[in-house]
Amino acid sequence: MDKYLDHIGVAVRDIKQSIIFYEKVLGGKLIDHYRSEASGVESEIAIIEINGTRTELLAPTNNSTSPIARFLKQKGKGVHHIAYRVADLNTAITELQNKGIRVLEESLRTNKHGRRLIYLNPADTEGTIIEYCDYPGESTDNTRASSFTQE
Repeated sequence: MDKYLDHIGVAVRDIKQSIIFYEKVLGGKLIDHYRSEASGVESEIAIIEINGTRTELLAPTNNSTSPIARFLKQKGKGVHHIAYRVADLNTAITELQNKGIRVLEESLRTNKHGRRLIYLNPADTEGTIIEYCDYPGESTDNTRASSFTQE
């Protein structure tokens, strides 16, 4: 199955300052900025686009339960995960399992933009947090319609 880089997730401590950096220094455009208090997420998320490439800035909203808070405590700020877009998430999960790669079942969800996602078990990925995602109903090629709106 083909995979395309969808986005890179970056753990940050100060999302407002990070947005300013990505806009003013890197020339990015803020596509969306929202909070997710869903269990296992508990993060403030800003989506920045630079020449068609997206970065998700991730800041914890709950320092005791947010996976981003745990990441910041253990590893510090920086790249949190790399997300790959696949044509069909269910098929991709089956392919991974057939190759002996475990997924974190509890991470399977659909975000507010309709992106279905799941994380691979970092124990099977040399420690890198990898997300697989799909966008049901959208084209599966490497282009992406700008379907995000700023709230």
